[in-house]
Amino acid sequence: MRTERWRSRALAASLALFSAAAAGCAAPSTAADVARIRKFSGMDLPPSATSEAVDPEPAGDARKLREQPLTADSAVRIALLNNRELRAALKEVGVARGNLEQAGALPNPEIEVEVTPRQEGLDHTHLELAVEIDLTSALLAPLHVRAARSAHDAARYRSAGAVVELGYQVRAAFYAAQAAEQRLGIANRAVDALAAARDAARALFEAGNVPELDAATQEAGYEQARVTAAQLELELLSARERLQRLLGLSGAETAWTLAGPLPGAPEALATPPRAEARAIRASLELAELRSRIDAAAGRAGALRAGGWLPDVSASVRAERELGGHDGELDDHPWLIGAGLRMSLPIFNRQQGAVTAQAAEFDSLLERYHGRAVDIRSALREARNRLASAHARARHYERVVLPARKRVLEQTLLQYNAMQIGVFELLSARREQLDAELAAVETLREFWTAKAAFDALLAGGRVEAAGAGAPAAMPGASGAPAGGGH
Repeated sequence: MRTERWRSRALAASLALFSAAAAGCAAPSTAADVARIRKFSGMDLPPSATSEAVDPEPAGDARKLREQPLTADSAVRIALLNNRELRAALKEVGVARGNLEQAGALPNPEIEVEVTPRQEGLDHTHLELAVEIDLTSALLAPLHVRAARSAHDAARYRSAGAVVELGYQVRAAFYAAQAAEQRLGIANRAVDALAAARDAARALFEAGNVPELDAATQEAGYEQARVTAAQLELELLSARERLQRLLGLSGAETAWTLAGPLPGAPEALATPPRAEARAIRASLELAELRSRIDAAAGRAGALRAGGWLPDVSASVRAERELGGHDGELDDHPWLIGAGLRMSLPIFNRQQGAVTAQAAEFDSLLERYHGRAVDIRSALREARNRLASAHARARHYERVVLPARKRVLEQTLLQYNAMQIGVFELLSARREQLDAELAAVETLREFWTAKAAFDALLAGGRVEAAGAGAPAAMPGASGAPAGGGH
């Protein structure tokens, strides 16, 4: 009776152990991943992000959004629906989710059947059944699940960072396209004005009222303005293509329009207090590193425990005799027993694997502290860039552009009064055009810097788009003075 009670308790303990291990091993679904990424990034991912299928066609909602003139917000929405790199990043979370599911899988039982048929000198056929289960793997499964769950969280944070990064890239590309379109409009207006001046100079020259030098100078100024307009047209086409790639549209979907020029900079610039601490708390990069550190620690713990635990397998065996004397079937009962098999951890205790995981843990920890320093510095740099761009944009709007307009008006009056020559007039016109182009570029820089600053506060550390030098009218400086009316 004692033997039977021990066997029953051993079987019950084994079943309880496997049930407890299986209870904590359920992997989350795709919908749960997307919900967490929405929460981490603060951006509303579309329902199509939960789709397991790969659809080569653009999302239907993206087609509806592009039918209206694009705003920065609608462009981000289209990219979230349609950008293939983001779709790939979201689906890569499934790799970590599958690893989590696999880490919680219990070991398969091994079944052995042995039959000894009736032979000469044997009165019965002997049947033996055995079921063996690896208990050590079941014991270590929760440790492996804990490490895989941290790795899964790291993949979620990484994908959330990709969402924030895409939002910034789309906004930066959208502002660049707006600025390029606005700069081309300014250049085309300058070309029209210079064409009128050229025609007037031709007429005056043919009437003998101005020297040929004035007419030739007006002609050269007009042709140089055409070259600049062509350069800015190429800039606009390139900016549209950059935005196009981020939106993930092609073919007939490329016929979208922008919703007007860049808005002006606000009068006052407000930045939140304790922005550095807020950026650190929100950082998805640091959150990913924390999860990777937890995963490395979990793997090291599982390896360390596995190195010291013996490899234990529990088995249940049943035996029965079949057959009887003279062909008669005897009713022989099943004989049931249990056993354990183990290997002693004497030589291999996973020492090398534990050392490797400990080194990875230390490396990630060093990188975590270094990344926190980088994020604080990036926040200060982004704030400085934002404040500088805001001050310059406001200065252009309030001071530089009105001053350049007055200079051109006064220069034109002096030219009509024959007090100055055509060179001074062309120089004033080009300097006004340069100021207008620079004002638009500074405004683009401001809105791009604001997008980068907002992305940092949302948890994403992005590389701010560089403020390229604004295209100037050829010959804007260094034109020789002189010339007569």
